[in-house]
Amino acid sequence: MIYLDYSATTPVDARVLDAMKPYFSDSFGNPSSVHRYGQQAEAAVDAARETVARILNCRPDEIIFTSCGSESDNLAIRGAAYAMREKNGARWILASRAEHPAVTKTLLQLEKYDGFQIEWLDVNEQGMVTPEVVSRAICEETALVSVMYANNEIGTINPIRDIAEICRARQILFHTDAVQAAAYLSLDVQELGVDMMSLGAHKFYGPKGVGVLYVRKGTPLVPHLTGGGQEFGLRAGTQNVPYIVGFAEALRLTHEEREQRAAHVQPLRDKIIGTVLETIPNSRLTGDMNIRLPHHASFVFKGVDGNLLLTLLDAAGFACSSGSACKTGNPEPSEVMNAIGLEREWGLGSLRVTLGMGTTAEDVESFLAVLPGIVERARLLNHG
Repeated sequence: MIYLDYSATTPVDARVLDAMKPYFSDSFGNPSSVHRYGQQAEAAVDAARETVARILNCRPDEIIFTSCGSESDNLAIRGAAYAMREKNGARWILASRAEHPAVTKTLLQLEKYDGFQIEWLDVNEQGMVTPEVVSRAICEETALVSVMYANNEIGTINPIRDIAEICRARQILFHTDAVQAAAYLSLDVQELGVDMMSLGAHKFYGPKGVGVLYVRKGTPLVPHLTGGGQEFGLRAGTQNVPYIVGFAEALRLTHEEREQRAAHVQPLRDKIIGTVLETIPNSRLTGDMNIRLPHHASFVFKGVDGNLLLTLLDAAGFACSSGSACKTGNPEPSEVMNAIGLEREWGLGSLRVTLGMGTTAEDVESFLAVLPGIVERARLLNHG
């Protein structure tokens, strides 16, 4: 089986696992305990926080450990929305139509149950949010803007620095979901200018079940998980020491090896894009051709059911992903496919191919050898 779904998750790096192991057994203490076991655990959490802060170019007390990127998104959006409403009555939130469901579904709940007004920002045909769109949408009642750093389905990278400048000039809080971006893009929050940024370790060879929310000092935030005073009072619950250690080690390795990793995957990705567009009729690349994540290739094929395509690829020994989703028994294009304006007959046939350090040139050649025939078969079955 050849794995081509690194945007879904990555294997844990052996070096990360080695760093985590002591905290499952010998150094198993609760960081909140005052005895020596607790002190050892607390020291490990503090060291991990300092490592993450150094890479993000921020203060350690601006790093909040969570259970995943989705929780980080929820804390940022709910926490800022409630805080800004309490501070000045602001109830308006802006977010792009192409955000991850951790953002969109959170916003829909805030709209339905808490009376917030959500304005969905249009994206262009490449799935990008332009600064001009954000600038036009901001009003006096805007509490928060949330725009993802890089899109999980189509790989497009948004102009986060420019959007952050606009928000800062208008004194509006700005959050970015950087879960997909972290493996290959700079996370320097001083350069990016963001107020909050979400991360998840399992996208860059760390463990599942741990994330981070960067919160700029002074950003108003109401905690939504309450109990003890962990994480500076913003996220209650006993800290998951081995996973926090794993997050920091995975991020450190990613930061140090980023250029090497990008140099490995980008030529392979370019090979896939060029060959697919050349050899498969009625195929299109989705996302920006150049301003995209280096490991990410995504396509749509006219007249193809994306879920059927994945099933056929899986049977042939390839693990990929699709943006289509089955709703009440009927396949529908994803919200991202709709946001970039694709017709239904195109949007249903999406395929995401994402590469990693385990991907070889032979893997890519094998994939490209079978994909045209599998797409053709999926078309025939779809219309049969």
